[in-house]
Amino acid sequence: MIKIGLISDTHNYLHPKIFTFFKDVDEIWHAGDIGGVDVIENLEKFKTLRAVYGNIDGHEIRIICPKHQIFKCEELNVYMVHIGGYPGRYEKVIRDTIIDKKPDLFISGHSHILKVINDEKYKLLHINPGAAGKNGLHKFITFVRFKISKKRIYDLEIMEIER
Repeated sequence: MIKIGLISDTHNYLHPKIFTFFKDVDEIWHAGDIGGVDVIENLEKFKTLRAVYGNIDGHEIRIICPKHQIFKCEELNVYMVHIGGYPGRYEKVIRDTIIDKKPDLFISGHSHILKVINDEKYKLLHINPGAAGKNGLHKFITFVRFKISKKRIYDLEIMEIER
């Protein structure tokens, strides 16, 4: 069993509650729009980090973080990208990758809208953790934590903080 903390769209801001909410997680996954290398450094000092770059991220972050990650966590196939859409509205390249790689969990950011959607068609769970930063139109800062055991995702919890 592994505990995951999931964030996106920090835009160079780390809310202090990230560190308390994620104190017991094993890894933090960042779904892009990181904003600055210092965000990566601070998260890496705290926990193991997996991250992808987003559309606002400059060359320094793009050197450190890939555009997308496809990996296995426990027995779960994970696909993480910043801009990807959501069930019924995937971008073409994303849909083609989902069809080819068959992830069990698809993670994206970008919209600043927290979503957890079961995709019956592609047999996966989609999670967009919303926005953990202060920039954008969102009214709430959000981040997510959950557990993975073998192929099971469970105990999903959301932190929601009014901006």
